[in-house]
Amino acid sequence: MVKRVILACLALAFIIPHVAIAQATAANKPVSPRIRVIMDNDFSGDPDGLFALTHLMLSQSVDVRGIIGSHLKAGDGFDPSKTQADNAAKKATELLSILKMTGRVPVVAGSNTGMLNDTTPVKSAAVDMIINEASRTDTQLPLYVVCGAGLTEIASAVLTNPAIAGKLTLVWIGGPEYADLALPPPNYSNPEYNLNIDIAAARAVFNHSQLRLWQVPRNAYRQALLPYSQLLLKIKPHGEAGKYLTNVIEGLMTRIQQWHLNIGETYVLGDSPLVLLTALQSSFEADPSSSEYTLKNCPKINAQGGYDYNAGGRNIRVYTRLDINLMFNDFFAKLELNAR
Repeated sequence: MVKRVILACLALAFIIPHVAIAQATAANKPVSPRIRVIMDNDFSGDPDGLFALTHLMLSQSVDVRGIIGSHLKAGDGFDPSKTQADNAAKKATELLSILKMTGRVPVVAGSNTGMLNDTTPVKSAAVDMIINEASRTDTQLPLYVVCGAGLTEIASAVLTNPAIAGKLTLVWIGGPEYADLALPPPNYSNPEYNLNIDIAAARAVFNHSQLRLWQVPRNAYRQALLPYSQLLLKIKPHGEAGKYLTNVIEGLMTRIQQWHLNIGETYVLGDSPLVLLTALQSSFEADPSSSEYTLKNCPKINAQGGYDYNAGGRNIRVYTRLDINLMFNDFFAKLELNAR
């Protein structure tokens, strides 16, 4: 009898810790946030920002701290109104509703206009959001501000509170090609589209700030080509979000034809690298290890929106090649899983 009691106790002593470990493992998710992100984008403009936002919101390694709707160039064909930032915030809110994530992340509008010059910040709830998040002392998770349009809000935030420059990394989709790295495409726009939204803000970031900057210029973001065939097979069938994103692109393709333009069968989802370079960093020694960049002295942006060499400029990353397969395959899988 005594022997049986002893054996039973030994068995319990062996089983209980293993049960506790199993329960703890079940309670913990395999993927949890390891970075913080604020996304700033012109969601009422080019619909590529809506794809990037969907991808970001479905990424479990990211704690999305805020979404900023930003303005376009005045009179832009995508949204010629004077309430572009407000409209962008409404578009982001609409998408969150479709994803059934209403209220999960604060959405604010930035300024509806650009900066008057490269030293005078604008005021907005978006600027306050960036400053408040960058100033937090209750978390060790690194902060990324990812911008897929102009730089009005981040430039204004750093001009308002220069101390935050060392507390975040700015990832920006924008700027023309560097002459020593790539040639511009045929019939290219000058200045580059995103830089031209607010040249004064770009000058504030490049010329005056000490922000850690990862730049994805035009030759890099144009690599993010989504074929129409994949839109129909990999996106459209997967839930309300897939239908919504497909309708947005197909609607744009139809409208463009009215202006006698033929964009072929691919669409540049140029803002999606914002997710690739943050959520999809390597497991150990975290970094966007499957994409390639070069370090350059940060140039000065001149009044015309071009680069002027700056020998004393801080080092910035300029991305030259992006892992488009990883980026799109991850997006397709997350969209399908979410639809289930």
